Amino acid sequence: MTDLLDFEPDDGAQATQADYTEDNIRTLESEEHIRRRPGMYIGKLGDGTAADDGIYVLIKEVLDNSIDEFMMGNGRQIIVDVDAASVAVRDYGRGIPLGSLIDAVSKMNTSGKFDTEAFQKSIGLNGVGLKAVNALSVDFEVRAVREGQCRRVTFSCGELQSDSGIEPCEEPNGTYVRFVPDSTIFRDYAFRDEFIEPMLKNYTYLNTGLTIVFNGHRFLSRHGLLDLLEQNMTVEPLYPIIHLKGQDIEVAITHANQYGEEYYSFVNGQHTTQGGTHLTAFKEAVSRTLKEFYGRAFDYSDIRNGMVAAIAIRVQEPIFESQTKTKLGSRDIGPQGPTVAKFVGDFIKRELDNYLHRDTALAEIILKKIQQSERDRKAMAGVTKLAREKAKKVSLHNRKLIDCNVHLCDARGSEEKKLASSIFLTEGDSAGGSITKIRDVDTQAVFMLRGKPLNTYGATQRVLYENEEFNLLQAALDIEGGIDSLRYNKVIIATDADVDGMHIRLLLITFFLQFFPDLIKKGHVYVLQTPLFRVRNRLTSKRSGRKKSAAADAETFYCYTDEERIAAIERLGANAEITRFKGLGEISPDEFRTFIGPDMRLDRVTMRKEDGVDALLEFYMGKNTMERQNFIIDNLVIEDDSEIS
Repeated sequence: MTDLLDFEPDDGAQATQADYTEDNIRTLESEEHIRRRPGMYIGKLGDGTAADDGIYVLIKEVLDNSIDEFMMGNGRQIIVDVDAASVAVRDYGRGIPLGSLIDAVSKMNTSGKFDTEAFQKSIGLNGVGLKAVNALSVDFEVRAVREGQCRRVTFSCGELQSDSGIEPCEEPNGTYVRFVPDSTIFRDYAFRDEFIEPMLKNYTYLNTGLTIVFNGHRFLSRHGLLDLLEQNMTVEPLYPIIHLKGQDIEVAITHANQYGEEYYSFVNGQHTTQGGTHLTAFKEAVSRTLKEFYGRAFDYSDIRNGMVAAIAIRVQEPIFESQTKTKLGSRDIGPQGPTVAKFVGDFIKRELDNYLHRDTALAEIILKKIQQSERDRKAMAGVTKLAREKAKKVSLHNRKLIDCNVHLCDARGSEEKKLASSIFLTEGDSAGGSITKIRDVDTQAVFMLRGKPLNTYGATQRVLYENEEFNLLQAALDIEGGIDSLRYNKVIIATDADVDGMHIRLLLITFFLQFFPDLIKKGHVYVLQTPLFRVRNRLTSKRSGRKKSAAADAETFYCYTDEERIAAIERLGANAEITRFKGLGEISPDEFRTFIGPDMRLDRVTMRKEDGVDALLEFYMGKNTMERQNFIIDNLVIEDDSEIS
């Protein structure tokens, strides 16, 4: 109900209640409601620096309609053109019916997909997607072509601007959509290829035979989820990927010499990053099938340790837990179909069991992997028990972790706040203290490291429990059993910009790569950029007696690069006063407010197959001390600080 109220609070509760009248009750038009509450429709807004930012949801909403056309056998190519500010998508499907074009893109709960005969197992069933894109775009154009006729309409912020009417044309059938997101809603946004390409590739993996041309580059998959795993795995599989396909279901399964589990799940072409009923059923079915195949009382965690897998299913009228469709909530495959659990379970039991009976050599490799995981777990049983008890005794929340309030949110606002939640891993108490004083207590937590962490490259899981720092860190993040229970959406490494700070940063990244690679692959790990220099007007600084917050001083510039420093000096001229920050502890809490607020600069830590992560870690973190020392000497650069005062 609060979404429909529009009143200012008064000085007291009695006055507020007295002012609550019929005049306070409002009914919002659909486009106005979308613009006022965009998070209800596209999740968090963002500026394009994260894969789950709203501008990428807008692209997905447009693409879903084109994918639905392909799934119904119409059009084998989609052209996507993206520049810094706009997106254009052209498919070659049937085209939106011309007489209903305006309603289809502007009237809420209007969609051809309510008719299951026209769209079977569609992703966009609620008639919301294109309307949200329309309402949140300052410039929105859609052109539909059907059998030699076309119609073009344009909108701005959901309001109709022009309509060409139905006219003859010679273009092939299909729909063209172009939109420019509203920069007053998506502040300082920019589209990034690094987030768009994986999304487009996923569409091709899930729709074999579909070609997507992205800014002139062609994406095409011939082997579906098999291609997906091969492209996304950063270590070699222990055995050839098991690839199974059936009616409305496809899976790919393997194991690797890595800790934890790694899954990719999809429903009707939608990447369900938070899983759901289908992924839960898949993990249960695979574990049970392997346990029964070997006739051993294996623990499910041993069976799945090191597993890398993908599952895609198609469901009639899917139910998702939010408009952004990141978690499936459907219990049944369709109105007359079996439950999701039975559908997935029966398929895995039949097909995986048959596969293992046919390929006994592969089955033997899986057995050895499970047995090794079992031995490792039992050898660590005593260590883990003591470590958990120790983590409780040291009073985690008082000693190392300054938590945020996100976990205490009410149900209405908790999901959005959880997406905004983050934890800063700081170097020592000084920087941690500064961040703690001015952080957003609702969504930002702080974990204070003590000294340099251990180099964990090549280490076993025992170090997670025997090393107090890592034991407490995994407890703070709540990832001992995997990242499904991760307490914060972003894990932000905040260390000094000096040699020691860079080393600590590398040690932490090595720790995550070694034991929780999925934390990086799913885009949860970031590095906080902090300024190297502060350049301010010397005269203004002296007149203010340095009482005024430097962060609020209009003639103060925080520079992250030498180029920014030079530009600031040129702007201030002879009055420029330059300070070089050599540690986060030198930055006052008031200044930190600028660096960890809405405009904070973050670099996402990425992990791709082509990066050759294993080779990089072996060189930089391995035991090849002399080789690494010679490399440093050969590539040493001496920085000249003479001009910095």
